[in-house]
Amino acid sequence: MSCKNKGSGAGGGGGGGGGDVRLVSKQWTLLLCIASFCFGLLFTDRMWITPEDKITLMNQQNQQGRIRLIQPDGCNSKNVGQGTMNIKVEEEQKEHVSRTQNKIIQNLDKTISSLEMELAAAKAAQESLLNGSPVLDNFGDNSEPTQKRKYLMVVGINTAFSSRKRRDSVRATWFPQGEKRKKLEEKGIIIRFVIGHSATPGGILDRAIEVENKKHGDFMRLNHVEGYLELSAKSKIYFTTAVSLWDADFYVKVDDDVHVNIGALGTTLARYQSKPRVYIGCMKSGPVLAKKGVRYHEPEYWKFGEEGNKYFRHATGQLYAISKDLAAYISANKNVLHKYANEDVSLGAWFIGLDVEHINDRRLCCGTPPDCEWKAQAGNVCIASFDWSCSGICRSVDRIKEVHQRCGEGEDALFNAIF
Repeated sequence: MSCKNKGSGAGGGGGGGGGDVRLVSKQWTLLLCIASFCFGLLFTDRMWITPEDKITLMNQQNQQGRIRLIQPDGCNSKNVGQGTMNIKVEEEQKEHVSRTQNKIIQNLDKTISSLEMELAAAKAAQESLLNGSPVLDNFGDNSEPTQKRKYLMVVGINTAFSSRKRRDSVRATWFPQGEKRKKLEEKGIIIRFVIGHSATPGGILDRAIEVENKKHGDFMRLNHVEGYLELSAKSKIYFTTAVSLWDADFYVKVDDDVHVNIGALGTTLARYQSKPRVYIGCMKSGPVLAKKGVRYHEPEYWKFGEEGNKYFRHATGQLYAISKDLAAYISANKNVLHKYANEDVSLGAWFIGLDVEHINDRRLCCGTPPDCEWKAQAGNVCIASFDWSCSGICRSVDRIKEVHQRCGEGEDALFNAIF
């Protein structure tokens, strides 16, 4: 019994100790499993986000960033506002630079254009000397300017062989003679009667002009055959010759049956000295006359469109003025400039495609008294006066003295004028 009890006690004691160990191991195992499971859940929630979840998260972050930019507050609003101001400043700087560049380009264009015109004038002068374009006879006054000085204007009075009495009437009224003419030239104004030669050079008509010029010394002779239908060619040669002889700001053409106030003309032109490519006159747009036999018939009427059309705007031919660069342009391109039947239309056509400023001054086409007289009394002295019905002063030899007395500016106004 005792042995059994000992054995059973021993066995029972051993069996009881082994049961406790197994129980502890199961409890720890269960706890470890639960801990591992919880840790795994935590780890997978933080680290293992699906790609779709990542994209959604990034979009949310970007949206939040945009919201902060649109609705800034605090320091962020100041930064955004400063950024906007910086952008505006940059845009203004770019715009200022662009404007400056445009101005520089425009100035360069004007400078290049002026240089081209001066080069053309120099070439014209050289050609005149080499080819003998001006008629440099003893009776011609073309050789006068050995040293070129600067003049305000050259006034060329268009005349013909048969117009001796007209020339004398002009000399007796608005064209100063002798010492007064020299004084006028000292003020920068050259005035000459402009005429070519006859179909038989050296004939009686040319000799008559030679005698007249020896007496007065106020002619500019052209290498041109005179003729009414050749007025466009004469105007072209006049500007070519004048620009080669005198360096002036303006070149004026006027007919010998028109009254002119030289002081008023000079004062008016002086206002435009700083402008390039100026074309001044009484601008008009008359009908293109297609019918043969009528005065001012246009043989090339078809070039101006349908019958009954009008010409483009151009200065009336009694008196007009062009700036030096335009005269130089005519000189440089004289061989390719087309001549229409009417001289004033030809001149307007030569400028129609150029960057030319057309100045319409109605004081260059006043009527004879009482029109010019009323305007003079009102303080608006006319520059040129004539009768439209005669394209000049009707019976100018007899009437120009009266026009001068009633509408003339007076010698004091002429010689005291500041140009």
